[in-house]
Amino acid sequence: MDKTILTITLNPSVDKSSSVQNIVPEKKLRCNSPIYEPGGGGINVSRALKRLGVVSDIFFISGGRTGGLLEKLLKAEQLNIFPFHVSSETRENFIVLDISSNKQYRFGFPGEELTQEHQKDILNSLAIVNPLPDFVVISGSLPTNTNPNFIRKLVNMYKLKGSKVIIDTSGEALKTAVEEGVYLLKPNIGELAFLVGKEKLEETDIDQAARLIISQGKAEVVVVSLGPQGAVLFSASEKIKIEAPSVEVKSTVGAGDSMVAGMISVLVKGGDYKEVLSMGIACGSATTMTQGTGLFTIENAKHLFDEIWKYS
Repeated sequence: MDKTILTITLNPSVDKSSSVQNIVPEKKLRCNSPIYEPGGGGINVSRALKRLGVVSDIFFISGGRTGGLLEKLLKAEQLNIFPFHVSSETRENFIVLDISSNKQYRFGFPGEELTQEHQKDILNSLAIVNPLPDFVVISGSLPTNTNPNFIRKLVNMYKLKGSKVIIDTSGEALKTAVEEGVYLLKPNIGELAFLVGKEKLEETDIDQAARLIISQGKAEVVVVSLGPQGAVLFSASEKIKIEAPSVEVKSTVGAGDSMVAGMISVLVKGGDYKEVLSMGIACGSATTMTQGTGLFTIENAKHLFDEIWKYS
């Protein structure tokens, strides 16, 4: 039977991207026509999974005019959506490329706080999801001033039901989720340092930090993102490091979410960890080849996977 996947996005967005020639202060800048795309961690994971031929359900917070646009954009991609409606406005992000320098500027806006009543209703809604998801992906930021303990409750609820929880967030929300214990987490080096109470980690310290998290039962799998250098995967018995392929980077928006999707696409098919990491890096790298807020093309992802597999 096919594995079921649920992605949860508590602070989604509509990402508005454009480009302009030469960004300078105090000058009226005439941008090119904007492109609107769905945004937010779990949403991007599901969008990327669709490209890989893997079906998932998307639970997300939706409100106001922007929330309506977000739902419309997701329906246009023929995704399985389950919006939780609130009265506050879903946030927007703005990304602009300076054509003259090829530098990208990313402006992120905060989301509205989730009230205690909303949190209770969200937990009740997710508790009755049927069928029970085999994998639950909680990805993206928390709305402003939302207590990170809400993440703990989500993780705990699905752990008790037997789902494998994958977490990809940051700050106190990440720390709280990991304290509860998850199946897989994907920190960068800075986030890994934060999780083990260090100011920073040298590359030689990564092994010790990741293995500490695993030995304490806080995760079964830790995938440390090294940016252009690739990533390293740790489990109780394995360490696998794979370099990222050399590509022309046009945008890093959605690369981390694409990496998560690539890994899940192999996990649901029972692949080994080397294939899991290879596909994750391939999808993340392929997304950086795309302008603005667009995700990878399946052709680029497959080509990079073959390249990685051949040389790793």
